Amino acid sequence: MNTLLPEAVLFDLDGTLLDTAPDFHHVINLLLAEHQRRPISYEFIRGYVSNGARAMVSAAFQTDEQADGFDLLHQRMLELYLQHLDVKTKPFAGIPELLRWLGDNQIPWGIVTNKPELYTTPVIVGLNLQPPASTVICPDHVKEKKPHPEALFLACSELGSAPERTVYIGDHRRDIEAGLRAGMQTIAVSYGYLDEGEDINSWNSHFQADHASEIRPILETLYRHN
Repeated sequence: MNTLLPEAVLFDLDGTLLDTAPDFHHVINLLLAEHQRRPISYEFIRGYVSNGARAMVSAAFQTDEQADGFDLLHQRMLELYLQHLDVKTKPFAGIPELLRWLGDNQIPWGIVTNKPELYTTPVIVGLNLQPPASTVICPDHVKEKKPHPEALFLACSELGSAPERTVYIGDHRRDIEAGLRAGMQTIAVSYGYLDEGEDINSWNSHFQADHASEIRPILETLYRHN
């Protein structure tokens, strides 16, 4: 392997590797319809996807997560989502080409996500990304979720890569915080599901990418200055 390249590359899932928002939008509107509520726009829900199912339900129903009946709404949303995991979900533009380049350079890649394995595995299997991920770490596999770095260390252990020679890519502040705490090089992507008013510059990532096609050039030059 080219010693100038990273030993491994890790991705967050929703909003970084995969565009899952269209399926979440459909499911949330199904849930709203069940409660005789008006549908919400795709643009509205997109900003909440990276914060998880509870945040999406809370935003869509304009209710607090501690409110009576919220847990039932949340559970029903997850039931609907399990039936609609990868209908419209697809890799972001530029991701398939990036994965092929990683494969050509024998750089293993993996996923570190806060999405439970029950929902992560079927999506990954259904999309049949090539080359396949060499590790997929979900909250089920660790005691602490991101921004704690435990999941990133576990991914490195499974890949046999040193954290300082591993890159973590994400679309949320917690991703970058986890990567920094693990001693990794970090790339913040702005094409994902940023919260309204979020300043990606405040995350203190090592690099930023506005499109997945910008990630490869970063990886190609990342270690040439070390």
